[in-house]
Amino acid sequence: MKATKRSMDVSYAIRDILLPARELERKGHEIVKLHIGDPNKWDFETPKHVRDALCRAVEVNDNGYAESEGYVELRRSILDKERQKNGINVDIDDCLITNGVTEAIQTITAAVIDPGDEVLLPGPGYPTYSEFTKFFGGKPVSYRADESCDWEPDVDDMRKKITPKTKFITVINPNNPTGALYSDKVLKEIVDLAGEHDLFIISDEIYDLMTFDGVHHSTASFSKDVPVVLFNGFSKVDLLPGWRLGYVVFNDPLGKLDEIKEGMMRQLRLRISANNPCQMAVIEALEGPKDHLEVTNRKLRERRDYAVKRINSIPGLSTATPRGAFYMFPKIESKHWKSDTDFVLDILNNAHVLLVPGSGFCPDNGSMHFRAVFLPPVETLAKAFDAIEDYMNKVA
Repeated sequence: MKATKRSMDVSYAIRDILLPARELERKGHEIVKLHIGDPNKWDFETPKHVRDALCRAVEVNDNGYAESEGYVELRRSILDKERQKNGINVDIDDCLITNGVTEAIQTITAAVIDPGDEVLLPGPGYPTYSEFTKFFGGKPVSYRADESCDWEPDVDDMRKKITPKTKFITVINPNNPTGALYSDKVLKEIVDLAGEHDLFIISDEIYDLMTFDGVHHSTASFSKDVPVVLFNGFSKVDLLPGWRLGYVVFNDPLGKLDEIKEGMMRQLRLRISANNPCQMAVIEALEGPKDHLEVTNRKLRERRDYAVKRINSIPGLSTATPRGAFYMFPKIESKHWKSDTDFVLDILNNAHVLLVPGSGFCPDNGSMHFRAVFLPPVETLAKAFDAIEDYMNKVA
């Protein structure tokens, strides 16, 4: 029996690279895993008042299905946050709760893309966007991010790649995998470009409060009439990756996306609802104390600084300095390896450090790079970079 071509064509470098690492672990090797953006796998902990809120929610909630749109009180709390932080004023019906941002990406792509349609995506960028675009018969088109300018989008390149088939522009800020934090100037230019071509923008902001050098501003803050669909969630900033809760906010004053929103809602009704007790409990993450965030960002900044210094001291590697999230995207300058996948597998097999090939984030703009997280404590990062440096000194 055969699986469909669309399912067999799906790839996700961040998880796919784990398969050879598991083989090494079965042979008794210890692997330092710098491949996945899960803070809770290291010394970051979900705040206790949020965990306590989930316990209470299980007791007082009927533990049945929630509304398909999402728990009303949670949506109100989200809109309060977006109003205060980003100046977004929309109605409750413009906010939807999803099973992580992944479901938001899947359902909006399914609602927009017909075979042959095109989507403008950052290159490098989070691969789920390109994979779902292809899954529904569309064509992902990467616009260049400029490594020499800390990976900011090249708006001129974006302009050149817009065609009559382009449906929307995706902005990921702070960016995964580069850690770039976009300037207000670039965000305004992207909004203006979308307006010129009657496109809407998806603005992925899940790392919005994880910044080190500068403050995040939402793409929607710069838009008066260009529709912006904001994606966010609770996995990163609130240290709740396993809860799988995300949200969508339609900032669409002229109602251009009403039918697309209905297309998403039909899919959300089909899957019934997101996790009910978690929705009730996560209100505490939005409205309760955020003391953990200062500690989290301080630790990440220290680890970022260490990781950048170490990478730039290893012959054959270099990296720009990430300003947000917890990723770095170093360049493989050594000519010893023919591809970034060869490099990553070689490092895995010989240094026992797990990285992600950069081409998994964009075949063109990610080539001969790799993504690494700087989530672990400095002692663990030191162990990983020592092993990488020792091995590269032997072979390169």
